[in-house]
Amino acid sequence: MLKFFGYKKCSTCRKAEKSLEKSGSDYTFVDITEEPPSKAELKRIHAQSGQSLRKLFNTSGEQYKALGLKDKIDDLSEEEMFNLLAGNGRLIKRPLVTDGKKSTVGFEEKVFTFSWK
Repeated sequence: MLKFFGYKKCSTCRKAEKSLEKSGSDYTFVDITEEPPSKAELKRIHAQSGQSLRKLFNTSGEQYKALGLKDKIDDLSEEEMFNLLAGNGRLIKRPLVTDGKKSTVGFEEKVFTFSWK
């Protein structure tokens, strides 16, 4: 079963959920703002997604801007980035979806739909 880390008020998450429902995929929804993935889970999702660690950050979000991460991110170590992400679900690009073997970050319908078939 898929684990879907999202936020109900996020329009991108709603689109991704509709895509999963349309394909008949079973998933468990986890509110990323209330229960962000652990550091270990983020490391696994990062490795499985094939994305750069910076792609896990919600760069358009309020928290990213409030913390001034645009100017600080290049100076952070990987550990510091994972600590920030695990400690604040609003910093994470949504949705994160994983089946334990592969993971996606964000929603691009063409890639997203293909990943779960």
